[in-house]
Amino acid sequence: MKCPNCGAETTRVLDSRNSNDKTYVKRRRVCETCNYKFTTYEKMPEFVIFVLKKDGSKQIFSRNKVFAGIKKCCEKRNIQDKEIEDVIDNIEKDIRQNYKNEIKSTQIGELVLKYLKSLDEVSYVRFAAVYKDFRDIKSFMEYLQKEF
Repeated sequence: MKCPNCGAETTRVLDSRNSNDKTYVKRRRVCETCNYKFTTYEKMPEFVIFVLKKDGSKQIFSRNKVFAGIKKCCEKRNIQDKEIEDVIDNIEKDIRQNYKNEIKSTQIGELVLKYLKSLDEVSYVRFAAVYKDFRDIKSFMEYLQKEF
């Protein structure tokens, strides 16, 4: 690990601790050249998730896009950003366990619906109204009656 102070490549670890959720390791280090102490956070490299779009193109999964979509349907609801991040964490975990590294955009939408329903029913209905692209109020009402 290169020292951020002097650039020397000889550092040693003073202390290592796992995060509470065991997703990264926090290490206190010291430079053996200038004695500068600093902290590093080490995380396992995550494999890339590809999203297959309806038009056949592929994109890299973007947490920011999913966050923006969920945030929009949660407007004026008492939902914290941390709760939305937790939903996205669950979605990513589900993708890694069940879809490997490639998933259709429609499947992501279904996962958002799945996790949003348990977070907030109003936000769920807002997301479903846009995601399902209902043609009329009758089909929307039938969907809601089936879901609730």
